[in-house]
Amino acid sequence: MNFEIVTDSSANLTNELIDRYGLHILSLRFLVGDREYYSYVKGEENDLKKFYAMMRSKENVKTSHISPALCTELFEGLLREGKDVLFLGFSSALSGTYETAERAMNELREKYPERKMYCVDTLSASLGQGLLVTYAAKKREEGLSIDETYRWVMDNRLHLCHWFTVDDLFFLKRGGRVNAATAILGSMLGIKPVLHMDDEGRLIHVTKARGRRASLDMLVRKMEELAIEPEKQTIYISHGDCVEDAEYVAGLIRDKWGNRDILIHYVDPVIGAHSGPGTVALFFMGVHR
Repeated sequence: MNFEIVTDSSANLTNELIDRYGLHILSLRFLVGDREYYSYVKGEENDLKKFYAMMRSKENVKTSHISPALCTELFEGLLREGKDVLFLGFSSALSGTYETAERAMNELREKYPERKMYCVDTLSASLGQGLLVTYAAKKREEGLSIDETYRWVMDNRLHLCHWFTVDDLFFLKRGGRVNAATAILGSMLGIKPVLHMDDEGRLIHVTKARGRRASLDMLVRKMEELAIEPEKQTIYISHGDCVEDAEYVAGLIRDKWGNRDILIHYVDPVIGAHSGPGTVALFFMGVHR
């Protein structure tokens, strides 16, 4: 490999993919009560069923972005080995993670002027960020240089579509994504919001569906509307402890386009603290977001 790829734990990638592509992960943190946890620890699995059980009991979970010291330590360790570094970070509209990494990288450029370093704001989150990282790793595998891979990511990041729905508006209300009146009325009427991530990396409430199944169907309709050659794509689906609903969406996609390369994985605790249990998100490449 002629350069190293670093991302953060908000990419929600599986340990298998992290190991397969030799990725380096900077972990965000979350706090339950007075105890702090790392969202990602190499080789370990968080008990996400337990985490989402706490969320369902309305336990208050606080989150924080990556540690500047750990960020510098990881980057510098790679640079000392003579490696160039490409970092792809969590959307700057949702977290200070990207700015922390960019600051660390800028300081290291003075110390290692001979090395190439790129810091990318993916304008993405969860497995949307993870899918973009996977594409970057595949480009490296194909023999692209760090400059070529960086350019590909920059040219394609706004084609990475994020469409998702949630089962309980309480968590979006707590995070300020919907107001209290909307959350109460929606819960009473069984209204499920359908959201996406816009070109600035923000979560945008687009429309709503009456009932859970209708909201899941709408995710696939959005893919039908926007996807570029959907039958040839790698598809990622993340969920907040509702794997049956994620499998339902995957089944619709397989029936419609025959896709076999579909990854289903949990939303990690840092993002899950804001989206809540019952979240289902669909990620694919489209003509636009």
